[in-house]
Amino acid sequence: MKRQKLRAGPIAAALMGLAVLAPAAAQPQAQAALLPGLDPTQNSDPFPSTYRPLPSVTTAITGATVLTGTGEDEIQGATVLMQDGRIVAVGTDVAVPPDATVIDAKGKWVTPGIIDAHSHLGVYPSPSLQPHSDGNEMTSPNTPGVWSEHSVWPQDAGFTRALAGGVTSLMVLPGSANLFGGRTVVLKNLPARTMQAMKFPGAPYGLKMACGENPKRVYGGKGQPPATRMGNVKGYREAWIGGQEYRAKWDRYRADLAKYDRDLEEWRGKPEADRGPEPSRPEPPTRDLDNETLAGVLAGEISVQNHCYRADEMAVMADIADEFGFKITMFHHASEAYKIADLLAKRDICVATWAEWWGFKMESYDGIEENAALLHSKGVCTVIHSDDETIIQRLNQEAAIAMAAGRRMGIEIDRGDAITWITRNPARAIGVLDRTGTLEPGKMADVVIWNTDPFSVYAVAERVYIDGGIAYDRFDPKYRPQTDFELGQAGKEARR
Repeated sequence: MKRQKLRAGPIAAALMGLAVLAPAAAQPQAQAALLPGLDPTQNSDPFPSTYRPLPSVTTAITGATVLTGTGEDEIQGATVLMQDGRIVAVGTDVAVPPDATVIDAKGKWVTPGIIDAHSHLGVYPSPSLQPHSDGNEMTSPNTPGVWSEHSVWPQDAGFTRALAGGVTSLMVLPGSANLFGGRTVVLKNLPARTMQAMKFPGAPYGLKMACGENPKRVYGGKGQPPATRMGNVKGYREAWIGGQEYRAKWDRYRADLAKYDRDLEEWRGKPEADRGPEPSRPEPPTRDLDNETLAGVLAGEISVQNHCYRADEMAVMADIADEFGFKITMFHHASEAYKIADLLAKRDICVATWAEWWGFKMESYDGIEENAALLHSKGVCTVIHSDDETIIQRLNQEAAIAMAAGRRMGIEIDRGDAITWITRNPARAIGVLDRTGTLEPGKMADVVIWNTDPFSVYAVAERVYIDGGIAYDRFDPKYRPQTDFELGQAGKEARR
């Protein structure tokens, strides 16, 4: 069963951990003597975003029913005004500039762009073939040093299918075979030649961790640890000890380097006759890409995105975070999260889950459709995710199913709340809420026009704007992008 496939779960601080290890005031001249790449603070963003927004014009979407993604109820007959790629105003009394392009959206609905906080597009691209299977580095249970962005294939047709479902941003994670699967990357969902051209400018990295059945099955089956859940926990703790020690080494090096600079300056200022031996320059620690990522988490600059199904295991992971002084940002899948909603709310940990995907392995057996609604009702930051190249095309309907399940058991979830599960809350969990996720002035104009209520089974995205530019139009082939891989393929018209 596909769901059982092993998977999981930018930027200024790519080598964020080590950026923190270096006191800003101590950038010694002697550092220049190091060869490129040996000191991560010399280039904190080695794979920088080259993303460029689409061309856009001032646009007013008028007469629509608008869900802003802020949690407020829908606004009837509202106008969304976009200019220079940003949201300028939303409401019923918005003045439309005379030079604006006006889109009459009476009878339609408008929401923020959909955000998927758990995707493997690009790392498990279509067609699903072994040569394309680049999401799980199953050579060691501890691989935090791999980065999912280095497996992303921009030609994955899944990106354009997701765009047709209103998805404007997504976080791509490594798989869940390993205790530490590697770094995540956040992408803007625009076709591009390179991964860098899709990379969400300034979005932070995450670290994919996995608990439960997958790591112990993969490695226990090879006769190596971990083979049990207690083996999993030993593996986490040993790795975090290594991360702490690595961080301390670089802290000591920075302090020694600062002292060396002071001593060298003093030595040079003395008359030649009074100089003793020239101070010795300290040797830097050897870079370790695995520990570099862990140090970034410990510094609070890389989020922890933790694949975990069972409530008891989530509680253990929270205690591990306490032991080593980091925070878990979000549990992914989290079929039993409803059992510990109070604990999750108290610790301010988000939960990304499905509406009705459960029972495909033992640890998912106690999943219920009311999970999201129960979590939401207890104040937990709740996210509906896909973890799938098909569900990502209809996350609005996945949220609708979860909303309906809550209503059946008496939890009144309105549309203003439910839309946050696929807009605002995932934006928060992946670290981009200050830029997108809601329709508020100043944010990126990532906007979807739906033909009807987005929680209807009949809802389809008619037009998608990313940074105010038209990224997709259901009725205009000019705005229905194809990947290079699709060009010339038989049956290309079948998708239209």
